Amino acid sequence: MLTRSNSTQTTTAFITGGLGLIGSFIARDLIDHNVVDKVVLLDHFGRYVSSVREGFVDYRRLRIHGVEDRIVIERGEVKYVGILFELLERHKPELVFHLAALPLAKLPNLNTQEALDGAVSSTSLFMETIALLKKLTGWEPSRFIYASSSMVYGDFQSTSADESHPTNPKEIYGTMKLAGENITLGLAKYYKIASTIVRPSAVYGPTDMNRRVTQIFLERAIDGEVLEIQGADEALDFTYVKDIARGFVLAATMPHGADQVFNITAGQAHTLLDFVRELAKHFPDLRYTLLGRDETRPRRGTLSIEKATKLIGYQPVYDLGRGVAEYVAFAQKHYRKY
Repeated sequence: MLTRSNSTQTTTAFITGGLGLIGSFIARDLIDHNVVDKVVLLDHFGRYVSSVREGFVDYRRLRIHGVEDRIVIERGEVKYVGILFELLERHKPELVFHLAALPLAKLPNLNTQEALDGAVSSTSLFMETIALLKKLTGWEPSRFIYASSSMVYGDFQSTSADESHPTNPKEIYGTMKLAGENITLGLAKYYKIASTIVRPSAVYGPTDMNRRVTQIFLERAIDGEVLEIQGADEALDFTYVKDIARGFVLAATMPHGADQVFNITAGQAHTLLDFVRELAKHFPDLRYTLLGRDETRPRRGTLSIEKATKLIGYQPVYDLGRGVAEYVAFAQKHYRKY
């Protein structure tokens, strides 16, 4: 596993979409485990939900609280090649994590062009820029990590999906994420860049502000509102954000993680109703109603993490109960107060 050496040379990681939920937790994991000296976060400072929505809280300052001295924040987007070239040349990161894209599958006015820019165009430009710098300066990262999604599988054809499960996405987000995987695999071979693809699933946890279903459920529970469950038996491999971050770092630093595709999840699916019942342990008066499932979304379930466990030693430490408890404690302290 890559760790800091005793040399005077500063080691750096570079994360696009670095102020996002997963990106910021990857940064914190890299720092907490002393993998690198500093982490550069490239972010466009935008958001994907309405700033005037009732109850909106911007948690981004909290995402880097306590590690500010080891973090450099740079404003920009991968599609602006001049900015990307200059930042990579200046910081010369050892590890590169590419997370800058749409943060989830269901967004207002979701369109193919926006999803294409994030997953496909930016990925190809990113790898081409790395290849150019490699040619001009000799620098190259030890690993390029592309953040994909379990949505690339489409409807699960088995109870547990491993990385060899057919990829057959049925909506915009998963389609573009899969295209980004193909870009990564093909260009990594062409440019001889060590790369890894990570497929997370149903991330949840502190500082989420993009209106994932878990955030919606929790905030409505705090506000005493009725929760609407679209499909009581809708099963997702809910994964606590700290486990996902740990998996990304292991995939990036373990020798056997190179040129691989990994599911990084909890490895155990739970239904939406299961999640709500965990919330009810903290909110005894919680009320909910059951609705029909959203048939536009793929039917998913457990993602096998056997490969990640074997090759990079990934082991999630948060079961659903522990993850929900920690998330509730955070929200009760900060929701509507920050």
